[in-house]
Amino acid sequence: MFEQTFKNIDDILRKDAGCSSELDYVEQTSWVLFLKYLDDLENEKKDKAELSGKKYEPLIEKKFKWETWAAPKLRDGKLDLHKALGGDDLKDFVDLQLFPYLKKFKGNATSPNTIEYKIGEIFSELKNKIQSGYNLREVINRVDELHFRTHAEKHEMSHLYESKIQNMGNAGRNGGEYYTPRPLIKTIVKVVAPEIGDTIYDAAVGSAGFLCEAFEYLKTTKNLTTKDIEILQTKTFYGKEKKSLAYIIGIMNMILHGIEAPNIIHTNTLSENLADVQEKDRYKIVLANPPFGGKERAEVQQNFPIKSSETAYLFLEHFIKMMKAGGRAGIVIKNTFLSNTDGASISLRKYLLESCNLYTVLDLPGGVFTGAGVKTVVLFFEKGTATRKIWYYRLNLTRNLGKTNPLNENDLADFVKLSKWIPLGQNNKAESENSWTVKLADIDATTYDLSVKNPNAPEEAALRDPLEILNEMKALDEQTNEILSTIKELL
Repeated sequence: MFEQTFKNIDDILRKDAGCSSELDYVEQTSWVLFLKYLDDLENEKKDKAELSGKKYEPLIEKKFKWETWAAPKLRDGKLDLHKALGGDDLKDFVDLQLFPYLKKFKGNATSPNTIEYKIGEIFSELKNKIQSGYNLREVINRVDELHFRTHAEKHEMSHLYESKIQNMGNAGRNGGEYYTPRPLIKTIVKVVAPEIGDTIYDAAVGSAGFLCEAFEYLKTTKNLTTKDIEILQTKTFYGKEKKSLAYIIGIMNMILHGIEAPNIIHTNTLSENLADVQEKDRYKIVLANPPFGGKERAEVQQNFPIKSSETAYLFLEHFIKMMKAGGRAGIVIKNTFLSNTDGASISLRKYLLESCNLYTVLDLPGGVFTGAGVKTVVLFFEKGTATRKIWYYRLNLTRNLGKTNPLNENDLADFVKLSKWIPLGQNNKAESENSWTVKLADIDATTYDLSVKNPNAPEEAALRDPLEILNEMKALDEQTNEILSTIKELL
């Protein structure tokens, strides 16, 4: 039922002049969904308070409650058409009264980590784009069919919301930056293996896929106590996001997965000066896919000891700095990072190898990120001890990846089996046709080139050194010139 409801909502939004893309559909669905979620949450808390003989103080004033303006009901449970706003009256109420009221929650909240603050932040960052009040009424009626009361309902809703985010990513344009394939995220989480009590951080949080999957992973690792649940809800997951839409989607995604007040901050992470980072600011686990290909201004680069215009490099530097000693990370990055010869790339690789144990590099095939057209690797490392050897794994698949044939968890099962993490650089992982180990002593100390070169693949083992090829080309050029000179003399 829920899946059909989501499809119906998209059909309504396609007809509206204010919504033109999958990004708009997700954004507009999100704020209406959020208000319905708030209504169900308030009713749930009210029922719990009454059962314990306490009085519940509602967050939302009666005038702005879902049951007052969005879905007033008759005794038989049907919509009260006399009280339910519609057309221009509904649009004016939402734009001129509801949104301004909800924006004020941010200033009145006691802490950024409260649901009140999240309400204010969300409605400060977006606007109602649905131009027709009649279309808005239809969307509200559809959303009112959804419920967040049981675990099963929330689970189904989170699954459907993930599908919407994926569709947005597949739509191209800016959508792809919000979606990392979930099989890849689940694999990274399994390999990094966070535990209850670890703080988990993503400073380029996007749709919060890494935090959501880490939450799902931790929920199944043991029978949770009441204290464990409180730790997961309030003291485990932390994120930062620069873009408004991604921030809203990330919060909504975490809420649907069961985190009531996500610790996600709307900020430009790279505007923070790394020199100001203190021990209290650091985290035990970093899981992330920072945006690559972006360019940062010179003033932003001043916040970093190793300056680069490449966004992903600044994020990697930020993550290393933000990790606690003994902390672990799984970070997706463009594969060219391993071999680029510019000064920033070389310095960053040197910094990574000297300050962290880069214990695994997962080399991914093209097509993992639909529409991105780039090859990526995943860096797994532990902070606090220098790298001594690196275990590489190349994911070789017998099919081409794409929208209709995406990456799945089974594709990565062999990697997970072989990549059991062993602390302090004791990398005793198995070697196979697709995996091998490289000692740091064998890495060029001037370039710190970490290129993926599989010695077990005959075609790669036969690859010659670039300098050797250049010298041969030079020699061939000289021979050619001699022949041409001889021909000229004969003529």
